[in-house]
Amino acid sequence: MSESFLTLGSFTLTPVLDGFFRLDGGAMFGVVPRMLWERVAPPDDRNRIRLAMRAWLVRGQGRTILIDAGAGGKLEAKARAIYGFEGVPSLDASLAAAGLGVDDIDLVVASHLHFDHAGGFTTRDTDGMVRPRFPNARYCVRRGEWDDALHPHERNRASYLAENYVPLRDAGVLDLTGEDGEVAPGVRVRRTGGHTQHHQIIEIHDGGQTAVFAADLLPTAGHVPLPYIMAYDLYPMDTLAFKRGFLPEAVERDYLILFEHDPEVAAGRIREENGKLRVERAL
Repeated sequence: MSESFLTLGSFTLTPVLDGFFRLDGGAMFGVVPRMLWERVAPPDDRNRIRLAMRAWLVRGQGRTILIDAGAGGKLEAKARAIYGFEGVPSLDASLAAAGLGVDDIDLVVASHLHFDHAGGFTTRDTDGMVRPRFPNARYCVRRGEWDDALHPHERNRASYLAENYVPLRDAGVLDLTGEDGEVAPGVRVRRTGGHTQHHQIIEIHDGGQTAVFAADLLPTAGHVPLPYIMAYDLYPMDTLAFKRGFLPEAVERDYLILFEHDPEVAAGRIREENGKLRVERAL
């Protein structure tokens, strides 16, 4: 279920899976030829690669925080078949394996509002009503991302599903942030742009150490090389610009990178050897 845990100062960092799904491998690696990307992500007979939906628990400083929440269980059977959803483990099962339930989450932080990250923010009752999944939590979303999600266009409409986030506003549990900064003691959001205009990473700082939930900036360990940028990114040159600055920073400062979509590597540190970057697995 949950994939063990890591410690960072006074924080405990625990990956919690909401199952696996599949996306087109070519779309996941953009302009990179298949003969290169298939070495790190072998495709199935429909050219799809297997990806995790891995949220992260951050426990410490008197708070229990969940970063992203997978796709949840509201998608219809047709969509689940298209994306090759594997329902095991569910997020609820992963939380239980970590000794927690939905009532234990104090704060949910969104990297962005695409369905595979925010679908688990809400749940549908037996009467068909959609409500916040974590009844005691506040939900933290970047204001620009919220505005974009409320006004989707032809290219991103399939990824922004209102049932995943509008019920948070209606229930009065939504907090919108307008800029980079702390959302809880030791937990900071930082805009990257690129994947969406207001996509953000989440940094955890304590004891001189830093962990970074990379979300779709680095969806897998295989996306560390600069040209490996998803075709799903709405602003790929912004992704490239941020990666150019962030990757040397991650190497120099020894960041622990928390991966959301890598099916095997939950966390690692980026190392540079002979001018090339690689991920040294930590979990």
